[in-house]
Amino acid sequence: MVRYVKDRGFRTFVTVLAGLAVIYFGTAGRSPEEGRGISGGLVVLALLAALLVWHLTRPGDKTVK
Repeated sequence: MVRYVKDRGFRTFVTVLAGLAVIYFGTAGRSPEEGRGISGGLVVLALLAALLVWHLTRPGDKTVK
């Protein structure tokens, strides 16, 4: 995983991409009988994944010398 990303735009892009990936893979494996909708649990899981990526890519206090 990319740690300590300083560019906020890239950090936001990666965060949104993680949430969308969870939604995509969560709906791609469903059978036609189950429907193609997005459940509330899947939305919560996508938000948790996005928050985890946002947390893991935050800038650190220490600078590399």
